[in-house]
Amino acid sequence: MQTLLRYYSFSLIFTAICFALAVWYGWASTGSVTATLGILWIVIVLSILEVSLSFDNAVVNATVLRDMDPVWQQRFLTIGILIAVFGMRIVFPIAIVAIAADLGPLEAINLSLNDPVRYEEIVSGAHISIAGFGGAFLAMVGLTFFFDSDKDVHWIGVLERSINRFSSVPAVEIGLVLLLVYGVSTLLSPGDALTFLTAALLGLLTFIAVHALGALIEQREARKKAAGEIVKSGLGGFLYLEVLDASFSFDGVIGAFALSNNMVIIALGLSVGAMFVRSMTIHLVRTGTLAQYRYLEHGAFWAIIALGVIMLVSAKYHIPETITGLLGAVLIGLSLWWSVRHNRRNPEDAEVTA
Repeated sequence: MQTLLRYYSFSLIFTAICFALAVWYGWASTGSVTATLGILWIVIVLSILEVSLSFDNAVVNATVLRDMDPVWQQRFLTIGILIAVFGMRIVFPIAIVAIAADLGPLEAINLSLNDPVRYEEIVSGAHISIAGFGGAFLAMVGLTFFFDSDKDVHWIGVLERSINRFSSVPAVEIGLVLLLVYGVSTLLSPGDALTFLTAALLGLLTFIAVHALGALIEQREARKKAAGEIVKSGLGGFLYLEVLDASFSFDGVIGAFALSNNMVIIALGLSVGAMFVRSMTIHLVRTGTLAQYRYLEHGAFWAIIALGVIMLVSAKYHIPETITGLLGAVLIGLSLWWSVRHNRRNPEDAEVTA
């Protein structure tokens, strides 16, 4: 227990502060105990969802950080927290709202803090765009993991092996997302369908751009390594990790709109999740224990796919926020339990990954 507290004590304190702020904000903005508890519940669910969607983020961060010198490790785990929490989790949601609602950033902040009713009306009017953009992006994130020809570990064996057989088909995941997007668009009015399709295409293009940027950085690092240079250390390694972290954070930020359109609620929930991801990264670097749970990534990516589909469908049908949040937590919990069971039955695998 003391060992865990060593890695997670700061995150627990930060969590308590954010939950207290959620209660204060809920009471100050609504004056209702029920509404305040509802806001606190959404913040809690967002925190859990962000952590569950970011297990792969922590694993990748830890893998890269092992090859960096201690000075830059510390800089990433301190300066990187500020960028992740205040950059991707606060500034970026404001930008999404501002663009979707055709507002300036200051106007979006002002409406969120001082006129939540009007703010909610504007954001609700932009829900179709947010659903199309975010749903397409999230669906691509999840499907790309399973349509990977190099993937040889399967959690839901029959289904994942069947999917993997088509991994050699070029752009198969893009085709599936486009079919799903088109299917949802047929349920909408002509004007809403055009808005939805345009936003979904922008989501696909954003996904492609993010991965293209990551590929360019990887190629650059590979050339350095081939030339005998030290890679993934110093400023270059720091920037490399920040780009990766932003890429992983993007799905959580977009997915948050499936639970709430309120900037303050989103920022509090995702900030807690981001802080725990940093704690998990430190834990992984020091001990490597999380890497032993072989199905955690699978659970996280199934959760991403489910959330992407829910966001797309929400352009037409309302789906309760509680169901949306708990579905991801359940998938992560099942994958964790399945991983523990596998390690007990196959101790030699746990030793190899340790």
